[in-house]
Order: sequence, then C-alpha cells, then structure tokens
Amino acid sequence: MEKISFAYIITELMNNKNYIVMYIKKLLVPILILSCLSAFSQISFGDSQKINDSWKFILQDTPEAINASYNDTNWQTVDIPHDWSVKGQLSPTLASCTGFLPGGIGWYRKTINIPQSKRGEKVFLYFEGVYNRSEVYVNGHSLGKRPNGYISFAYDASPYIKYGEKNTIAVRVDHSKSADSRWYTGSGIYRNVWLVYANPVHIAQWGVYANPELNKTTGILHIEVALENETASKVNLEIKNELLDLDGKVVAKSFNKVVVAPNKENKIATKIEVKNAKLWDLDNPNLYQLRTTVFKNGKQIDKTITQTGFRSFTFDANKGFALNGKWTKMKGVCLHHDSGVLGSAMYRDVWKERLKTLKEIGVNAIRTSHNPQAPDFYELCDELGLLVLNEAYDEWEFPKRKWLEGWNVGTPGFEGNSDIFDDWSERDLEDMVRRDRNHLSVFAWSIGNEVDYPNDPYSHPVLNGGGDSGFSQAAYGGYKKEAPDAMRLGVIAKRLVAAVKKYDKSRPTTAGLAGVTMSNETAFPGALDITGYNYTESKYQSDHKKYPNRVIYGSETRHDIKAWLAVKNNDHIFGQFLWTGIDYLGESGSWPSRGFYSGLVDFSGAIKPRGYFRQSLWADKPMIHLGTYVSNGEDDLSMDAWPTWNYEEGKIIRVVCYTNAAKARLELNGKIIGEEKKYDEKTGVIYWDVPFVKGKLEAVGLDVNNKEESRYAIIQSNQPYALVINQSNVTIDSQNEVAQLMVQVVDKDGLAVMLSDNEVRCTIEGPGTLLGLEAGNNNDMTDYTDNIQRVFHGHILAYIKAKGEKGTVKVTFDSPWLESVSTTIYVLE
Repeated sequence: MEKISFAYIITELMNNKNYIVMYIKKLLVPILILSCLSAFSQISFGDSQKINDSWKFILQDTPEAINASYNDTNWQTVDIPHDWSVKGQLSPTLASCTGFLPGGIGWYRKTINIPQSKRGEKVFLYFEGVYNRSEVYVNGHSLGKRPNGYISFAYDASPYIKYGEKNTIAVRVDHSKSADSRWYTGSGIYRNVWLVYANPVHIAQWGVYANPELNKTTGILHIEVALENETASKVNLEIKNELLDLDGKVVAKSFNKVVVAPNKENKIATKIEVKNAKLWDLDNPNLYQLRTTVFKNGKQIDKTITQTGFRSFTFDANKGFALNGKWTKMKGVCLHHDSGVLGSAMYRDVWKERLKTLKEIGVNAIRTSHNPQAPDFYELCDELGLLVLNEAYDEWEFPKRKWLEGWNVGTPGFEGNSDIFDDWSERDLEDMVRRDRNHLSVFAWSIGNEVDYPNDPYSHPVLNGGGDSGFSQAAYGGYKKEAPDAMRLGVIAKRLVAAVKKYDKSRPTTAGLAGVTMSNETAFPGALDITGYNYTESKYQSDHKKYPNRVIYGSETRHDIKAWLAVKNNDHIFGQFLWTGIDYLGESGSWPSRGFYSGLVDFSGAIKPRGYFRQSLWADKPMIHLGTYVSNGEDDLSMDAWPTWNYEEGKIIRVVCYTNAAKARLELNGKIIGEEKKYDEKTGVIYWDVPFVKGKLEAVGLDVNNKEESRYAIIQSNQPYALVINQSNVTIDSQNEVAQLMVQVVDKDGLAVMLSDNEVRCTIEGPGTLLGLEAGNNNDMTDYTDNIQRVFHGHILAYIKAKGEKGTVKVTFDSPWLESVSTTIYVLE
C-alpha cells in the first residue's frame, strides 16, 4: 500500500476535497479489513458488531437493575472498555497487592434495538473479558455467570430477545474481594463487547482450528471446522476453505460435505497445501487468511476469517528451541495486562506502541503473566513477530498470601479465586486454548505460575534440608505437616495438561516453577512438556544432568547479566523471561508505590535505562546509550543510570555506557576525555569517572576495526522554558481509537529537561476525551485520571480517545511559567 502522510492529506483537503477523499478511502480499506478480521477471528461465526458505546454504570449493588423497566438515567454513562478501579481513590488503607486501589460491586446496563428483520436469527452476546464474577441478564433473564475475569465468553440471548423492540442488557460485576490477586487486576467490563447475529446453523464458537505444518518448503494447513445445528431437522452442509495470501489471492482451497443432526454438533477435518509458502518468523511475520464459508442448499449461511500462516516449533533438551528449524534464544519479558493510568482497559493502539517499543529493545517473546490477555494482544504479536507463552493461572486450589499493608510487612490476606478452581479450571483452560490456538505467535500453554512456591501453600519434607536435597538448611521455614501436600501438584498438573491436549496437541504445555527442588520430588515437572524455572539459574546444569530429557528455560528471571549469560552460554536453555517488560500496577511496596517498577519500559511507555542496557545485550542493530550518577565505588555499575548531565562543576561523575559495540570512547565538547575501552563481557557496561564540565557529553561506539558505528550525546540543560509535543497533525478513527501524545519539558534551546517535575494541565476542545495523563512516576499517588499531573523525568503522556464522531480535536498543554503548546487531532469516520 502506498504510504500517505496525514499532514499531506490535511493540506490537500483544503484544496481538493474530491481528490483527498479518494486517498482516504484508499488508506482506510486495509484498516477496515483488519477491523473485520479482528471480529471474525475471535468470535468465529455470524455477523458481529461492537457495542462498546454509551453503557450506563453504577458502583453499587443494585439487584433491581436486571429489570428492563428500571430507571438508570442517573447512572454514569461510560464507554467500554471500562475499569472503575483505576478511577478510584488511592488509599494506604487498601491492599498494596493491587496498588492501593478499590474493588467493589458494579452494574452495567445498555439498551439495544434488535430489528424485526433479524427474527429467525440467533442473537449472541460475546464478552472478551469482565473482571470478575460476572452475571449477564437480558430483559431480566440470567444468561449465565462467569467468575474468571480473564476468560472470554459468549451467551445465546435468543430465547429472551424481543425482535423489533428495545432489549435491555444488564451485567453485574462482583469484585468485592478486591485483594484476590498479587497484582492489579482492574474491575469491570474492561475489554470489548460484541453483539452477534447468526443463522441457527452456524460455525461453533472458536470452531475453526488451523494448525500449520512444514514439509521443507511446502506449507500444510490442517483445518478443523466445528458446526452447530440449533434446529429440529438434520442439515446437509458444504464447507469451503480458501487460503488467501497477503495480496488477497486464493492460493489453496478445499471443499467438504457434512451432515449435522438436529440440535447437535459435527465437524470436518481437511488440509490444504501451499508450495513455497512464506513463513512466519520474528523478522518477517508473514500472515495468510483462511476464509471458511458454510453453504446450505447452495446458499451461504455463515462465514469466518481466521488469521493464520506457516511456521514450526522445535524443542530439544540439549539444543533448546528452533523456529522454522533455526535455533533461537527467546529474549522474553513477562507482562501484566494494565496500562498505567488506563488500568486494565484494553486499547489496541496503546498496546501496539508498547509492543513495538519492546521489540525495538530486542524482545522477541512475551509471557502473559499470569493470565490470558485480550484477543487484540495476540493479534498484535502475530502481526509484529513476537512469540507468546500463554499462561492461565497464578493459583490453583489454594490462594497465595497477598500483602495488604505494604510489601512483605503486616498481616497477609488470603483472598483469591481458589473457590472456583475445582468447578471452572478445566473449562476456563479449554476456552483459553480454543480461543487462542490459531495464533501463530503462541508457542506454549502454561498451566500455572509459582503454584509450587514452598509453604505458600504446599509443603514437602525436602524443605527440611539435609542429605542430597540441595538445601544446606531448612528452607522457607522447613516442612509443615499441616500444610497441603506438595504431591497434589502432580495430580492437578496432569488434569490440566489433559484439558489443554483436548484441543491442541501441537504445542507444549509448561509452568513456571518457583520451588524446583520441591517440585522435583513430585510428578509436577514430569507432567509438563517443557519446564520453566523461576529465578533458579543455579539448577540449570545440575537438573540438565539429572533429567536429561527435560527441556528447561528461565520462565521468570532477574535483569542482571548473570541471568542472561546462563541462557546465552548454555545451548540447552532456550530463553529467559525478565520480570518485567513494562512497569505494572499492584504488587506494590509500602506506600507510596503505585506498582512494581522493574520494567524495561515505564508506565508511560518510555524506555528506562535498564531498557537500553537490555538493548545492548539483545539488539542486532548497533546501539549506544549513556547514563550518569554519583558513584559509590569501583564496583558500582548501575543498569539504571539516567541520561542527565547536570551536576556541580568539578564533581566526579560516573558515566556508564550501554552498547553492543566492540569498544567505546567518551568525548566532551568534541575532545576525548574517556579513553577507548573494550566491551566488558562480564558486566555488559563500559564506564568512566570524569569531573563534571558543562557541555556536550558523547559516547562513541567503535567496531573491531575502530570504525565508528554508533554515537549518543547528552547535554546539560538549563531551566524549564516550554512544552513541546512529540507529534502533530495526528489522525485517528472515530471508533475507539486512542491518540497518544508525549509532552516534553524543554529549555530555551529545545533541550529536554530531565530533572523537571512541572505540573501540566491538558484541555480539549472538540469530539475527544482525555482518558488520563501518565508520567510514569511510581511514587506519585495523585489522581492520574484528571487533567492535571506532574511530569516525571521531564515528560508526560496524554491518552485522548475519539468520542465516536468525526471532526477536529484541539489539545492544549500548559504549565505555570512555561510556554504552552497545542496540536490538532483529526478524527475520521
């Protein structure tokens, strides 16, 4: 597709409206295709449409709200996705485990008109995620309950629909157990909601399964299509599967016939082949579309499009992991699902930028810690070329300790979701697999994280230490006879693995083990196909010898270089997943603390110094970055040095350089002040101690032949003078798209003032609304959802959402004693 500058579009619009309309249509065609694909691929049947706008909401338990006649005019009007917790009052009296934010019970209502023309069709409601313990009603009738807040689900509302009339949807959400997780979960309908019309004979929900196989250069796509007949008569159907390449050309197809009995389900299995198939990989994530069409008596009655492609995964106990036959190290990060000020509300545009930033750093794999993410998340990983470890649970049959009064202090609580585990665990896991199994990015299914944490809750005699246990002293308080028996781990693991294999045998099952030594005494690791070790690099070699057929990787690791070298220097360890990729809310320290602050990227999406350190370890392209601080001694080598050059004249400053160059030198105002030094394989950091002098400090990266390949500079800044915005003439779609404007404080020379903490106000005119201002400061406990906020490290990010109508949105940022700045957002239909 031809690239078109939005600034150019707006300019031409003033001169030639007809001409530019043609270009806008040209630009929007692929966007519309992607939008339709998103709906088709996750729901997989019928005609679907989002119903996100103009819901009514109240944060109190109102049982009478199920009645269609109930008057909700005084309720708040909100758009989905919606997270009420992030808008709540931060308080040190609330649980630190969820970021000092409240839960509660909330109700949502929406009135929709179902046309008379739809009589005879089925009507479904599809929710991508509601946190949590939800119950959905239509016209006063309960459609069902779903306690798990991360699982997508659909209900058949047809028996209670009034065709040709208004219909009332009511949703009760019970997050009164607000401390039910070790991190921030959010509360409410925080992902998309869909209305689906379907023929009584249709493809089953998540009923298309496209499983790729490679035979040299030939791509083989194994296809299953499940069909439901919700009529009283048997039906004869024909199913056509067509595979389309990136240009929309049909490259392979198949035809199958099937008979489906009354009120039954049946399925067909087929395969199609593509010679010289374009493979999906990390650098070239080539995708195909599988178009599945169902015919009855020659008439089309259903159709869906599934995003798919061709790739292969290989796991070997000695060699690690291969993608399409190429041995590859996974450079992964763990990610929770919140977005700072946006809470758990899922906006595709926001996560696209976040994932692109992580990929820029060198990340090639994501672990969904510790629950399924939104459908858009996996689609983005497919499109960007990121591998995904898809995880289901952080707890099984018992809750873990959650800190309610600070981190590791006070009296822990034991709220959780263990009460639903026996009844729902297999169904939830099966639904996760069925929903996500078509994503090329997903390479494994994790059935749990740290469920084997010693004495939280399971225990085993090995914790007493001694003998060949690996413990020199009693661990985690020693064996506790009264605690749940760790041997239960193997029993449950086998049951959950069987649930996964029921719907996908093509990928391995795994889990993140926190107490490897204890778990090795059980059947837990043996039930898994590949085994994740959390913070247990010391066991990589010994367990490889003891369990030679076990495939091992670092499912959760620290950021230090030793943890990476344990992967890099051992062929049998196929990768690591850092804790974490992006800062997240909850699991907070003592007040004030919004969340966990170990990310490569902060809440605002800005790369932190440790992100550049990681880039120096993982990126393929030449890079170099500088940071400075007052050192505590020779061994003080920080991966968290910020790029500032503002100190007292003559003070000795440690300058650290993060680079993947063979060597580097340091220059000040064009003169060498730091001698050329070779890259240090042990620390990953080059450093110099130099006296502070005003000017331009530069690190120069050199290859082995002393040829310059990278350069990075920092200059001391003056007093804050003005605000600037990172982009102008932004264009977004009116339906749920979000503009992201980064505002920076600069001095009179236009240099970023990293030390600034000025208060900034955002005002908006036109069809847009401010979702929040995110500066990335973990210790700022003020309200991020209003229009006033202090910058952090000199910047702040504004999230602005279209209101559902076209037009222009003027956005202004101002601050006392600083020059203000404005920009325009163009909202298209």
